Amino acid sequence: MSKRIDVNHLNVYYGDFLAVEDVSMVIEPRSVTALIGPSGCGKSTFLRTLNRMHEVLPGARVEGEVTMDGRNLYDPAVDPVVVRRQVGMVFQRPNPFPTMSIAENVLAGIRLNNRRISKGDAEEVVEASLRGANLWEEVKDRLEKPGSSLSGGQQQRLCIARAIAVKPDVVLMDEPCSALDPISTLAIEDLIAELKNDYTIVIVTHNMQQAARVSDKTGFFNIAGARQPGRLIEYDTTEKIFSQPENEATEAYISGRFG
Repeated sequence: MSKRIDVNHLNVYYGDFLAVEDVSMVIEPRSVTALIGPSGCGKSTFLRTLNRMHEVLPGARVEGEVTMDGRNLYDPAVDPVVVRRQVGMVFQRPNPFPTMSIAENVLAGIRLNNRRISKGDAEEVVEASLRGANLWEEVKDRLEKPGSSLSGGQQQRLCIARAIAVKPDVVLMDEPCSALDPISTLAIEDLIAELKNDYTIVIVTHNMQQAARVSDKTGFFNIAGARQPGRLIEYDTTEKIFSQPENEATEAYISGRFG
């Protein structure tokens, strides 16, 4: 499970526009890495390069290297579909498939990958994934109800269950709590703390307190101005970033003086 990711001199483009410039960082296995910074500085764009979702957009491409345990994810011989199976994604707004039941939502990724699964195995995967997402006790008596019948916080945990059902090595989360109330946010944060025992987790968040609470390391992205590329300004242990950042811009952002 859980893999280390090395990013080396990564440049991310939308057509001719350089959106993220020269990012290098090591993302440790079985840890939570938070990406913070003002809107439009390339955090989510960078996050999507880690499972090759960036290139789904027309004209989008990367230069540089993203390796997982030494294997370059952008090697021409590597199938992006396989990468996305290994590196799961949870989006900003909960997005369960509305016409599918809770159980079908959990199994959606497995079925999408054309894996045949027996009824007994399917039931095991559904229970294990919902337990893994701390949702089983709340939904075990209504697995046939639509995923959209759940509350926002439950829907987001259902999406996390769907992401872990395919047994990825890495889970990416793009502002997973921005649409949720404080109690649901706390439930997701507690869940992230548990999931890092089994997965490498990278989370984009605009919530400074959340980054400080959930992550082991924090990367601060910033942008010099309109039409400029986003850059990784500072990357260190979360404790150091929040108590003794080396860069003035990092300190200004964390203390709320800009951004």
